Amino acid sequence: MTKNEVGFIVTEEYIEWIEDIKKRIKSSQIKASVKVNDVVLDLYWNIGKDIVEKQATSKWGDGFLSTMSKDLKKAFPNMSGFSVQNLKSIRYWYKFYNSNENGLQVANQTELIEKMVKSVPWGHNQRIMYKCKSIHEAIFYIQKTLDNGWSRTVLEHQIDSGLYERQGKAVNNFQFKLPEPQSDLAEQTLKDPYNFDFLTLREKYDEKELEDALVSQITQFLLELGTGFSYLGRQVHIKVGETDFYMDLLFYHVRLHCYVVVELKTEKFKPEFAGKLNFYVTAVNKNMKTEQDNQTIGILICKDKDDVVAEYALDDMSQPIGIAQYELTKVLREEFKSSLPTIEEIENELSE
Repeated sequence: MTKNEVGFIVTEEYIEWIEDIKKRIKSSQIKASVKVNDVVLDLYWNIGKDIVEKQATSKWGDGFLSTMSKDLKKAFPNMSGFSVQNLKSIRYWYKFYNSNENGLQVANQTELIEKMVKSVPWGHNQRIMYKCKSIHEAIFYIQKTLDNGWSRTVLEHQIDSGLYERQGKAVNNFQFKLPEPQSDLAEQTLKDPYNFDFLTLREKYDEKELEDALVSQITQFLLELGTGFSYLGRQVHIKVGETDFYMDLLFYHVRLHCYVVVELKTEKFKPEFAGKLNFYVTAVNKNMKTEQDNQTIGILICKDKDDVVAEYALDDMSQPIGIAQYELTKVLREEFKSSLPTIEEIENELSE
């Protein structure tokens, strides 16, 4: 039994345990060429479990992580992932998903959760576990990553924009106007609010400017709308009787198999907005929808809304409609062009 340079007492128990860890790492290296991510994450999960259990039963402080890191780096100089910080992350990862304090009773779900978290890369796992407040939220982003193939950058953007809190929150009548399989999925496609922070507009912008900006940033707009939206056009012409009408934006949703009419309003929601969108959805159903398409839905995105007024307005609508608002922070205000004093102001100050 000896004390090393970081003050950790190296016992026989520790020596035997670290040798067992080394054997498992060597075994994982052999398998890694076949299935890198699964093998590495399985190794990390079990190391995290061991660290938690050893610290609980052997009363080892955090000092032993420095010793462990040094020993593993020496034994596997060409293998990354054994820094003290990463070992702490591995420990936190295991504890996060095995603690009921994070908002989920994990009885009978442990294996399912473990399988899911090992299905996304380590870099994704780190972002999810450190940014999410509960297992519910973490599982939500893991599932979205698996469904959509999100990169780490996209995942981080979605977490930072609060997708978990926003998705499915818009006022809508989908449960009453659509059959069950489609209504649930349609409701999940909605967000409230929509985050348009990728736009920069002047302070007093109109609907045309908002539409222009969204179309010019169509990739970001589609990312914010969510998976499945395919952009068809803007100011889409549709003729009803002898009258011409133009819809703000038209999409097709490849998962819902239906047209989606999006109307934009740069003011607070008014009941008549829903009536106009209801008319457009009806027109698309009668003029564009085929037998292979499901019922068209409408999404009204306003600058602001009163949820009660929106709910009342939807009571009289014949078509499936969702009503949400948007957030926009990058607004250029003319009065803030410069915060520096003018030359005239400086001269007046000096003369006084």
